[in-house]
Amino acid sequence: MTPPARSEDPRRGLPSVDSLLRLKETELLTEDWGRELVTLALREVLVAARAGADSGDFDLSTQELLSRARSRLQADRPSLRPVVNATGVVLHTNLGRAPLAADAARAAASLAEGYSTLEYDLELGRRGDRYDHCSALVSRLTGAEASLVVNNNAAAVALAINTLARGRDVVVSRGELVEIGGGFRIPEVIERSGGFLRAVGTTNRTRVDDYRRALTPSAGLLLKIHPSNYRVQGFVEEASLGSLVELGRASGLPVMHDLGSGWLLDQALPALPEPSVRESVAAGADIVTWSGDKLLGGPQAGIIHGRAELIESLRANPLVRAFRVDKMTLAALEATLRLYLSPERALRLVPVLRMLTESAECVDRRARAAFETLSPQAAERVAIVSMTSVLGGGSAPGFGLASAGWVIAGSAVQVDASLRRHDPPIVGRIEADRAMLDFRTVLEGQEEAVCRAIEGLIDGGDVGS
Repeated sequence: MTPPARSEDPRRGLPSVDSLLRLKETELLTEDWGRELVTLALREVLVAARAGADSGDFDLSTQELLSRARSRLQADRPSLRPVVNATGVVLHTNLGRAPLAADAARAAASLAEGYSTLEYDLELGRRGDRYDHCSALVSRLTGAEASLVVNNNAAAVALAINTLARGRDVVVSRGELVEIGGGFRIPEVIERSGGFLRAVGTTNRTRVDDYRRALTPSAGLLLKIHPSNYRVQGFVEEASLGSLVELGRASGLPVMHDLGSGWLLDQALPALPEPSVRESVAAGADIVTWSGDKLLGGPQAGIIHGRAELIESLRANPLVRAFRVDKMTLAALEATLRLYLSPERALRLVPVLRMLTESAECVDRRARAAFETLSPQAAERVAIVSMTSVLGGGSAPGFGLASAGWVIAGSAVQVDASLRRHDPPIVGRIEADRAMLDFRTVLEGQEEAVCRAIEGLIDGGDVGS
């Protein structure tokens, strides 16, 4: 009698790791992830496949194994990843604000890979000061006597108030009590910095006499804040920085100007409602604070400059240790500031400035050139349209830039989500129930990634109706 045939163990059909590594599809994975990580993912998938084969509910095909290995690799990727910003928001806080100039990125990378003169004086052969690295450049570019760099502008404001007005009144207009990102408000920053808020005037009208009436013996600082993230229009009046400087000189109180964004070039963009850093210094402000990662186009930093004796007192504050910047930030900031020694070079090489000054016609030409590379099937779902970009980053509300880009046919929500799943992710915007990609903020060289994402979107049928 013939014995019954034994069922073949499904695990015998599993390929080896080596055989999977020799496949063309796997070579593409290793290009993106490296052989070591791909090998590890394949081993983990095969272990899971063997366990699944025992229960008979695991698809043992080669394509399924590779698909699961790819999913494991994607799940293990870093959470902080590069994206293509096609939102049209130049200083997109959620996407990291200002992209660095190539010179700044290289400077940060070169210092990150080894040791440096962060706090070492080569000439004297002894300890140096990290805050000396950018000080001369900031003074040269702004006209200020001295400067100090901390880790962001909120830290700059807090340090200045804590040093100059701790336990005393900080006199500021009610119309300038702004709320900054993350729900933090200037009154809270002042109080947590050790000062006492003395609001003067009204929301829409504040005169220099309002400040003058607040000059009691407890007054310690006259603070003027540029409202960079909102505008009050109509029946309005504000005390000029120059008039506050005169009042400060007469009363012996320092005057601080918090610019927020900070525009360093002398030539202003048409209709850009942002004051120049140089203008604040020229007006006589004793302390000026602004951000490094907004209109400057550098790394996140808070730049403080003004009278030398006041900057020296800020440097001596123990809080400087808590607010200090690292070597990569200083390297990137120094490289960015060096570009501003030649304004024409800065306009060409600092990405934020290049995006702000690129004409709508140039943006349209880039959008059309990328469109020409699409397949006929993909091109049918794409329309080139005019649109409006914005500055963002809590700067210049209401300031728009004529731009151009693509509208992708289909369900806006579905298209937008699918583009975000692409590698690299393409982050666009939805406007009037349309998925839009604004080419003003698509950096040079990223057009190919946008086109690949659209081709993949069409091929996968992931656009809805």
